Amino acid sequence: MKEIPAKTIITRTKDESWFGTRYNMNIYKGCCHGCIYCDSRSGCYQIENFDEVRVKADALTLIRNELRRKTQKGIIGTGSMSDPYNPIEQKIQLTRHALELISAYDFGVAIATKSSLIKRDIDVLKVIKQHAPVIAKITVTAAEDRLAKKVEPYVCPSSERFEAVRALSEEGIFTGILMMPVLPFIEDTEENIYQIVKQAHENGAKFIYPAMGMTLRQQQREYFYEHLDKEFPGIKEKYMSYYGENYMCTSPNAKALWKLFSTECETRGIVYRMQDIIHLAKKGYGSLQLSLFE
Repeated sequence: MKEIPAKTIITRTKDESWFGTRYNMNIYKGCCHGCIYCDSRSGCYQIENFDEVRVKADALTLIRNELRRKTQKGIIGTGSMSDPYNPIEQKIQLTRHALELISAYDFGVAIATKSSLIKRDIDVLKVIKQHAPVIAKITVTAAEDRLAKKVEPYVCPSSERFEAVRALSEEGIFTGILMMPVLPFIEDTEENIYQIVKQAHENGAKFIYPAMGMTLRQQQREYFYEHLDKEFPGIKEKYMSYYGENYMCTSPNAKALWKLFSTECETRGIVYRMQDIIHLAKKGYGSLQLSLFE
């Protein structure tokens, strides 16, 4: 495992509108999931050899020192640029030890992942939950495993991710689905959206946060188109014709999909608006605790 130097690991967010997170934490750099749509490949992030996972040197020491110096508690988000449960995490357990530090210093955590390995750390998440909000966000964009394998080739199947949602939810962890991006002309069908909501509900998800489309920009676009040619012949031409060089690529079916999605969520008692998700995540903490996380 290659190490890279780092001066800091926990950074302040611009605001707390994204799942209530006050801080971001990325222990790893790069990702080996191979998701064909990943925005983190974009040239603006300047991540060379993106498919190679590297560890930030002295990560746990940096995290401990930074948490100790923070004067404001808050929710720490992780998983924005690199999945905290990359396969190497199984062995070196940096994410697990970081969670233990987050717990020790009384911070909350919001984890985004596509890996069922998160189940390993349920015991630590339950300890954090005793004093601060915990949000587990499992990404699912395709309900059917065969389709998921094409767009996320080196990730555990969607069925396994739904099982992780169930395991976390049964242990009282506030858990839901990141249904994003929903790829136009590939995943933007009513059946796919319906099945994701249905299976999320059956497995105890409390929320689903969607994006009925995707973003494309320099470097990422080329990678995406290359893999469309391999897995979905003819679809690249649809993107080029419909979206051109647009950054935002909203599904042509977005309006109908949103109507179906919102109706199904409301019928099943699943929240999907960000403010409602944040409210539920913080619900149940005393006034003193809440003041630290608002």
